[in-house]
Amino acid sequence: MNQDITVPPPSNSVHKPKLRPTLNSYFNKPTLFKAFFFCFLPFLISFFLIAYLNQSGKNSEMVLLAGFCNGSDIANVDSSESKSVPFQETRTGHACSTMGEPCISCTTFNILAPIYKRLDQQNQSVRESDFRAFWLARNKKIVNWLLYERSSIICLQEFWVGNEELVHMYEESLGAAGYDTFKLARTNNRGDGLLTAIHKEYFKVLNRRELFFNDFGDRVAQLLHVQSVAPFSINQNESVQQEIIIVNTHLLFPHDSSLSIVRLHQVYQILQYLETYQRENKLSQMPVILCGDWNGSKRGHVYKFLRSQGFVSSYDIAHEYTDSDADAHKWVSHRNHRGNICGVDFIWLRNPHNSQKLLKISWAEAAFGIIKYQLKKVSLAENDAFAFLRADSSGNHITYSAFCDALRQVNLTGLSHGLSFQETKDLWVQADADGNGVVDYEEFKRIWDATWLQHMDEDCSLEDLNEGIAEDEAIGFAVKKAVLFPHEVEKGIWPENYSLSDHARLTAVFSPVRLRCSKQSL
Repeated sequence: MNQDITVPPPSNSVHKPKLRPTLNSYFNKPTLFKAFFFCFLPFLISFFLIAYLNQSGKNSEMVLLAGFCNGSDIANVDSSESKSVPFQETRTGHACSTMGEPCISCTTFNILAPIYKRLDQQNQSVRESDFRAFWLARNKKIVNWLLYERSSIICLQEFWVGNEELVHMYEESLGAAGYDTFKLARTNNRGDGLLTAIHKEYFKVLNRRELFFNDFGDRVAQLLHVQSVAPFSINQNESVQQEIIIVNTHLLFPHDSSLSIVRLHQVYQILQYLETYQRENKLSQMPVILCGDWNGSKRGHVYKFLRSQGFVSSYDIAHEYTDSDADAHKWVSHRNHRGNICGVDFIWLRNPHNSQKLLKISWAEAAFGIIKYQLKKVSLAENDAFAFLRADSSGNHITYSAFCDALRQVNLTGLSHGLSFQETKDLWVQADADGNGVVDYEEFKRIWDATWLQHMDEDCSLEDLNEGIAEDEAIGFAVKKAVLFPHEVEKGIWPENYSLSDHARLTAVFSPVRLRCSKQSL
């Protein structure tokens, strides 16, 4: 007889129903799941978290210049810009189109040479150049931003030409991205200088020149004559390869007001050279783009001098700001080593045939403006200023010797950076309108009351590019957009957490336009 045999459980055990395995059951034995949970899962979570944060930061920081020409809003830029932006292959940064309209972009940026970047305000001798990891990391971020934006034209100031490793990094990175690069060191081994990069997919360099101002600030400028690779279509049957002159420079820092004459003289030399270059090469007038750190604001003499010569500030045009003092502080682009914030970085544009005064007349007006400023600074009103200039003259007029002595007293002559003898003589000729050898009160008043030409009228009117071009037309550029980075500076605020440089980046986008006017050669 068969019987089921039941084996009773041990007396100390409790019978339980069979349950689904739990995490605890796996934790209590060495399984692959335990190894995965403890070792690999945290790594994966961290990876996805970092990727999310980087993407979030990238979305807030990246600004695509493609948006400039299609009317889309420009993304906000995280003012810290602390994350390294990886280069992403894109063809939209340096050229864009709206309904087939071509555009070019230009970026100017003073990248703050490590030899000037102070790391300890209590000990001014501690500079970033002494710490390779610091300057290398910061400049890699700058390069990544430049590669991402991919402007057609890049103009850098305070480029550390004295460091081969940094120079190689910029030249190799920009070269691999399709740029021709040109560097120029300041004179007397100052250590820094300029770097201009031209995207060769859009421009070919026809000629270049190096300008040395030979002043005590050892400042220089680069001039590049370029031609568009892709022709600009002006009608169904005709297109043109547009030529442009580009200038990159960094003017003297205004350590005191007497140095205003130096910066004015530097700009005067640039414009003189532009005239000479175009005349000697028998070139018709063409658009001119001046980029750089001008170390002077909208209220300064350089700004007014350039305006009198037909140049416009691309940023002010894009944002419809006037030349008035009321608009002078609506944006900033620099916080200097004294802690002052100001707007000193400009991309200037002058189209062919813009109305402009004779260069020598504009120079004289600018120089007289500085003289007037220096006299007003010591509280000399119009009558007092005339008496000061007249000095001990027996008549009611100013003599040449008294004029020269007055200029010396306001530190505009007699110094290595002051007005030369010939420049002083030229000013006197402008002041002595009737040529009788003295300046009477009416002649003085004409100089004192002279006002800057705030708005330049154009001899050329914009035309539709789809219309046929006539013999009296030329091609220039219209300002489409202009943006400062970080975005807070556009509101006149300098963000405390921005450390990429002590300057903001300025990028402007231009589109070709037809200018109806009479062609002429210089």
